[in-house]
Amino acid sequence: MTPDEMEAIVMSFPGVEKGMSYGSPAYKLNGKFFTRLRRDDQSMVLMEVSLDEREMLMEAEPKTFHFTAHYRDYPCVLARIDSLHPGSFRNFLERRFRKIAKKTVVKAYDAERTG
Repeated sequence: MTPDEMEAIVMSFPGVEKGMSYGSPAYKLNGKFFTRLRRDDQSMVLMEVSLDEREMLMEAEPKTFHFTAHYRDYPCVLARIDSLHPGSFRNFLERRFRKIAKKTVVKAYDAERTG
């Protein structure tokens, strides 16, 4: 996935706002952290990933999924964008979207996708 494809997917979720964090693109939704690009390793920070799921992902796709000491105790995983499948990326983001977006926004999102 290219950086442009990554950004298009992130921004396709209603209400996402782009900013900067640590000198790299960062995205918020409803005033809360949604995801960000880590400049160090061109990886996205993907939230709502249990520690068990993270271990499984890293074992299954070690070239894509990893984490650093900073993220050790957080329910998240890092994913290198050059090897991350766009559909998988969207699925990870949708989990986070459903958790932090307003219920009315989620309902409208679902209605638009099924309508």
